[in-house]
Amino acid sequence: MTRFHRVSIYSSILISIYLLVLFEVLPIPLIDASVTQEILPVIPWWLLVSFGSYSLWSLGWGVFTFRDCPEAYHELLQEIDEAKNDLRSRAVTVD
Repeated sequence: MTRFHRVSIYSSILISIYLLVLFEVLPIPLIDASVTQEILPVIPWWLLVSFGSYSLWSLGWGVFTFRDCPEAYHELLQEIDEAKNDLRSRAVTVD
């Protein structure tokens, strides 16, 4: 079973349970109904904000731990110069 199938099965199960509890088909024991009516509609927004926070954190961490590659930088500059010289030899204006 691929990761996509596993994630889709788990998410569909969780979404169906959430909807059953939200529409009060499944009662939640030991929790007052008024509390569930106040908290359950906010859960999707909370998940969205949590996912956004995690995404920003992981992006920031990736930028923070990004390794500098001076060899690749110089190699890229050399390739750009070669491409410019090639275009100049073909009478194309560069710069």
